[in-house]
Amino acid sequence: MSNTAQRAAPAHVGEHLREWRQRRRLSQLEFAGLADISTRHLSFIETGRARPSREMLLHLAEHLDIPLRERNTVLASAGFAPVFSEKSLDDPALAAARAAIDLVLKGHEPFPALAVDRHWNIVSMNGAAALFVEGVDADLLTAPPNAVRLGMHPRGMARHIVNGAEWRAHILARLRRQVETTADPDLAALYAEVSAYPAPLGARPSSPDHGVFIPLKLRTPRGVLSFLSTMTLFGTPTDVTLSEILLEAFYPADEETARALRG
Repeated sequence: MSNTAQRAAPAHVGEHLREWRQRRRLSQLEFAGLADISTRHLSFIETGRARPSREMLLHLAEHLDIPLRERNTVLASAGFAPVFSEKSLDDPALAAARAAIDLVLKGHEPFPALAVDRHWNIVSMNGAAALFVEGVDADLLTAPPNAVRLGMHPRGMARHIVNGAEWRAHILARLRRQVETTADPDLAALYAEVSAYPAPLGARPSSPDHGVFIPLKLRTPRGVLSFLSTMTLFGTPTDVTLSEILLEAFYPADEETARALRG
């Protein structure tokens, strides 16, 4: 996999914008139309012949769906102060958001749910998610435990996943897309690490026979449990940390799993 995160640092703000436009697979003409500016003006910005205002940079970043953390980087490369704060989840200013996370996770019981940061480090999980770490080696649970590492490490959940090859292919594809769209070097390092883990026995994913979802089929003391998952982000956040929190909720994929968890 090509690692865009390892490119030379952009020389000026226009190069930042051009890289993000290219990651979004947009031509100058397409992006100029989306952002409602002239192709000529966009070209001048990208080549450094025009110096965009802070408002123009934020406008372009919004249309490129640049993560808030990287929007601050784009602003700084043009000599502007960061706009978006970055607070710890323990900061009193994020108390309401932290309470909302805990409320959502608790409300999802008896089914598993967890909250992760941008690198898939677990920041919180509900009581039902404990079944995901049953039998996992203690060194993988060192704070902060990483959800991807837990799920794919041979001493983690991987040895209990029934459809291991299929699930591995799904997780690697999802992580690869994140690396391509964010250019985050830590995510790229995580992808390189977990893709090097030994593949499960039977290594090739089977042809899907479960419709439009790829379930997680987990062997547990309660029997084989099958899950589907959904992911939720906070809407319109203005804090970097909050914008990067992802809530993943797992739902029973069959009635047997629902009964086992409710019981």
